[in-house]
This record gives sequence, structure tokens and C-alpha cells, in this order.
Amino acid sequence: MTTPENFYDSVGGEETFSLIVHRFYEQVPNDDILGPMYPPDDFEGAEQRLKMFLMQYWGGPKDYQEQRGHPRLRMRHAHYPIGVTAAERWLELMSNALDGVELTPEQREAIWEHMLRAADMLINSNPDPHTQD
Repeated sequence: MTTPENFYDSVGGEETFSLIVHRFYEQVPNDDILGPMYPPDDFEGAEQRLKMFLMQYWGGPKDYQEQRGHPRLRMRHAHYPIGVTAAERWLELMSNALDGVELTPEQREAIWEHMLRAADMLINSNPDPHTQD
């Protein structure tokens, strides 16, 4: 009897999540909204943390929890002013990243739905600090 694949395995495991996250972070440093939100010397660390988080979330290794504890995404992002504009830009760059990865429409939709929920949940600033009056 074989064990059915989980989502993590079915999309290609670490290789796929590494590619998604790498393609996302290729865009961030030069982005006028997201780039300044990151410490300039920590893009590699941010990339590694997001990769570990997504891998764990989708059924892969528990490296994120073992190294950083419970994800607590809202708490970990609370010191960044995240408005609707930043969330929308994050989604735009993530969509670009997903476009470059071989996924079935169902797999992409599952990942995208998670990204939509996460981006919405992390909005913590009103008025939006990234819009101009």
C-alpha cells in the first residue's frame, strides 16, 4: 500500500517552492513599494524564511517551526506598515512568480487562494501608508 502524495509532493516539493519564492524575491529589491520595507542586507534571509514557511504550510518539512517557532504571521509582520497598496503589490509580484512555475490550474489556484488570504490578513495600516494624498 502506498501513501498518497500530499500537496507539497504533488507540486514538486522543495524545488517548486524554492523557484516560486526565488522568482518573487528577484522582483522585490527594485520594487518601489515592497523594496524599502525590507532591510537591505536581509533579502536572502527573507527568501529562506518564506520558502521554509510555504514548504511547511503545504505539507513539507517542518524546518520553519523548528527554527522559528509558530508562524504567527500577523505578529511577525506587525512592525511593518502594510496597507492595501502594499498587499496588492505583494500579490502582483507573487502572481508573476507563480506564472513562471509549472503547476496545474488547480494547484496554482490553491496556492493563489492562500496568498490572497495571507495578503488580506496582513493588512495592518489604515490609512494606507503607500498612497499619496
